[in-house]
Amino acid sequence: MNPSPSQGATAAVIGSGFGGLALAMRLQAAGVRTTVFESRDKPGGRAYVYHDQGFTFDAGPTVITDPSALEELFALSGRKLSDYVELLPVAPFYRLCWEDGTRLDYANDQEALDAQLRALSPRDVEGYQRFLAYSRAVFEEGYRKLGTVPFLNFRDMVAAGPALVQLQAWRSVYAKVASFIEDEKLRQVFSFHSLLVGGNPFETSSIYALIHALEREWGVWFPRGGTGALVQGMLRCFEDMGGTLRLSTPVERIEVQGGRITGLMAGGEHHAFDQVASNADVVHTYERLLGHTPRGQAEARRLKGKRFSMSLFVVHFGLSKPQPQLQHHTVCFGNRYRELIHEIFHGSEIPEDFSLYLHAPCATDPSLAPPGCSSHYVLAPVPHLGNAPVDWSVEGPRLRDRIFDYLEQHYMPGLRESLVTSRMFTPEDFQTELNAHHGSAFSLEPVLTQSAWFRPHNRDAEIPNMYIVGAGTHPGAGVPGVVGSAKATAGLMLDGALQ
Repeated sequence: MNPSPSQGATAAVIGSGFGGLALAMRLQAAGVRTTVFESRDKPGGRAYVYHDQGFTFDAGPTVITDPSALEELFALSGRKLSDYVELLPVAPFYRLCWEDGTRLDYANDQEALDAQLRALSPRDVEGYQRFLAYSRAVFEEGYRKLGTVPFLNFRDMVAAGPALVQLQAWRSVYAKVASFIEDEKLRQVFSFHSLLVGGNPFETSSIYALIHALEREWGVWFPRGGTGALVQGMLRCFEDMGGTLRLSTPVERIEVQGGRITGLMAGGEHHAFDQVASNADVVHTYERLLGHTPRGQAEARRLKGKRFSMSLFVVHFGLSKPQPQLQHHTVCFGNRYRELIHEIFHGSEIPEDFSLYLHAPCATDPSLAPPGCSSHYVLAPVPHLGNAPVDWSVEGPRLRDRIFDYLEQHYMPGLRESLVTSRMFTPEDFQTELNAHHGSAFSLEPVLTQSAWFRPHNRDAEIPNMYIVGAGTHPGAGVPGVVGSAKATAGLMLDGALQ
């Protein structure tokens, strides 16, 4: 067992997203006096919450897939996740729909799933079993073994090499799925998951096929009261341990003397800390917060040459009627898949068509809307601003109207006549509200050459008490990813606190 950090050790965490809060909980539980600085008026980062006319809208992640990682966080201080938040099972995990009326309810019920696969493509029932076995093998190597291990040295990557080669990590998610499954619709079903972490299924490493096994291992969950209730539960646990959160306190700069962090400037004041970790966007961290240092300038230049994930266009809306025909999570595939995804990741304009994710949380928790009403959000992946610098103040309302027309035609009859409220969140909002480089929704794109050791490291290579947590570092985006990054980063920080 490691000794406890020296009494009086202090740390600052910049940003209160899931990664920042998970890191703060770990540090505080280990005896490091930890302060979280958040520029916005509420915690959560991308998991912000909007309240409007009795509707509750989760702004960010709505799929919780590894409750064990969350339970571990609370257990560090002798507490229980269930004392702070209730996780509700979501069944089916997703409903997947196509414009020709085909649909598949994907759930953790093998018999029911096999029956649906058989109806769609009998020859792929056995192929799915082989894909599931592959996904579980990748899950063991990529998630259980490597997901919370910091890759600080290239030899760490070399050590993982044989397993990555055996799993054909150089192949894309889609190519690997296609090696098992023949039907095009089912290839979409089992390859779209990489989009949930900002990855192009045709370019992202097949390692990300592990997401399928992750869901099969622990199920899909939703916090009662919305994702924001999980953020509040984590925050309450952190504060119960003695941690401090400072809202509406943007960090202006991280201060460095003699090659080490001495503290930070926030709210116009100097705050001294032994260690600093940033859950902010990695380009913002180096370009703005460390931009006064040669290290910050050099690393910002390097990072800006990387590939960044696509952005998202999100519409939150409340309806005066329930929508019993909808499941909690619906993926609405358009007519194009490969071509559309290419335009989303590489195009210079907003595509003419779209595929959508439709969130209907009242299917699981009716409390998120007034009685007899329903709360929703719909998102369309779109190019980031570096590829498509469009004027979203003009294009946003147009795209919203096209999406509402589409939903009314295919999924939600009478949507407009029952519309009570709506709001948009565009790539420009990702850039201004969340300081996301190019308005990217998931930081660096998770291609193989930007994963593990090739991703920004959990500890800075030159400033020994400067750390990174969240989507921009290893292992990457998604709630399990950023919570895993917190475990990797916390281990390094606690080691540093002992030195």
